[in-house]
Amino acid sequence: MKTTGRTALIVGGTSGIGLEFAHQLTALGNSVVITGRDRERVEELAAEHGFAGEVVDVTDAASITALRDRVVDRFPDLDTVLISSGIMLPERHLEADALEVAERTISTNLLGTIRVFTAFLPHLRTRPEASIITVTSGLAYVPMPLTPTYSATKAGVHAFTEAVRAQLRGTPVQLIELAPPLTRTTLMGPGTDHAGAMPLGEFVSEAIGLIQADPDIRQVLVDRVKPQRFAAVDGTYDELFENLVARL
Repeated sequence: MKTTGRTALIVGGTSGIGLEFAHQLTALGNSVVITGRDRERVEELAAEHGFAGEVVDVTDAASITALRDRVVDRFPDLDTVLISSGIMLPERHLEADALEVAERTISTNLLGTIRVFTAFLPHLRTRPEASIITVTSGLAYVPMPLTPTYSATKAGVHAFTEAVRAQLRGTPVQLIELAPPLTRTTLMGPGTDHAGAMPLGEFVSEAIGLIQADPDIRQVLVDRVKPQRFAAVDGTYDELFENLVARL
């Protein structure tokens, strides 16, 4: 994947990793379209930073189809889609609301990713060179007991990405998995404890650097996520899992 001269859509681009990618890709000379559910927030960021902005709800298939139609019409050169929308909510299955949280998380994180991927793939296949980036997590490899369905959805996105990448062989579409470590975002709310978390700008800079170093990259793994990614192989899974149990 080239990191300059692209027209990139960032689904979930109004905060966290998506917004930081929008900033850094813009600084590299790319045209960037951000999306979010909050129209006021989208319009504010677009006006302040020079992004284009669109509103979408990734839990609504019709909303995604409408987004696709608007974006492809406005930006026929669109060749990059980063799917970073997601929610991460505490989920305690000894409490009554656990199923509602689980269903909402699956609809946003897993089905939302698949819906966006499916909607934009036909257009991207018409481009000479195109990229789709899915966002998983170190928790796809060592799950957090406090957020079991979030962890499961990220494992699901990993499996989906691996499997569909094989189907895309022979097409101009490159499918990349971005697997962040614990990163300083507001994903779990503004009061989140960020002790030990990787600074957001540092994470995105390292990730972009890895893509630049290997344009054919399949999985973007910054150094901080490698202990989780390879825990099962390294024999450290139980230790890392127990460290996450302590967050319950």
